[in-house]
Amino acid sequence: MIFLVVLALVIAAGAMYQRIGAARDTRRFPAPGSMIDLGHHRLHAEIKGSGSTAVVFEAGVAATSLSWSLVQDEIAKSGQTIAYDRAGLGWSDSAESCNLEAILADLRALLDRAQIASPRIVVGHSFGGLIALAYAARYPQEVAGLVLVDPAGASEWAHPTQALQATRAHGIFLSRVGELLAYLGVVRFALNLAARGSGAVPRLIARASSGKSGAAFTERMLGEIRKLPKQAWKGVQLHWSTPKCFRTSALSLAALPPIAAAVLRETEKIEAPTIVLSAGNSSPAQRADHERLARTVRHGRLQIVEDSGHWILLDRADVVVRAIRELLG
Repeated sequence: MIFLVVLALVIAAGAMYQRIGAARDTRRFPAPGSMIDLGHHRLHAEIKGSGSTAVVFEAGVAATSLSWSLVQDEIAKSGQTIAYDRAGLGWSDSAESCNLEAILADLRALLDRAQIASPRIVVGHSFGGLIALAYAARYPQEVAGLVLVDPAGASEWAHPTQALQATRAHGIFLSRVGELLAYLGVVRFALNLAARGSGAVPRLIARASSGKSGAAFTERMLGEIRKLPKQAWKGVQLHWSTPKCFRTSALSLAALPPIAAAVLRETEKIEAPTIVLSAGNSSPAQRADHERLARTVRHGRLQIVEDSGHWILLDRADVVVRAIRELLG
């Protein structure tokens, strides 16, 4: 009985810690860009630069507009750019669904409300590459070119192997665990310690809640975040402290196979010039998918970025910038 009372008090204290911290974050770190009202919800968009051809940035599965900081700032020197947070991520309102139709409807409504020049060059990373391909296939008049940064493999995920299915299921599980821990303030507590330079306790929490794979994922993501400009670190910490980020990650992973299948059916329709940037450490299956994609679109080219991992936009932002400028030219 005493144990249950103590447990209830700990849970209540954690939930209160999370609620107070989230309210403080809202006051101290407002959205850096514009909150665009789509009617049913609002999306956050960072719009920089000006020009007759706009560059639209589509982030990875649980990433936000902040992931494009290094690339967007360079491109904005000579053209209009927009990086946004999909529903349920970053500063945007929560997502009701993460299916392809909802994502594309949000994207088009956002670009229309924000009065972004058309046609556009669309730059997509990982999961965002699938969204960029679907957008180009369905609305060719709105797309002038594509830069796909280590895109998720459409043929890989449309017909996933048992190993990939297990990977996706584990990712959904970790996201659900993360959502619960975020509600209880555990994620916020761990990230606050990590921000102050204490890595041992956050790693211990990740391992205790999600096992070795959870700890490895946490360590890997912290490494990627450190490649961003320091002014972006607090925003990333804020986003990963909220339950909605983990919930949207789980919804996106659940929607991945049907989205990939839709993209696989429609890739041949794409006529816009397309540059596929493939990470140097891509697996044979991923590389084969990138090669297939570059061959299938009407005007495709594959570029292997040897000295980069999956996050080419952080490892070799200069390569991504050159590819975009090539299409702008």
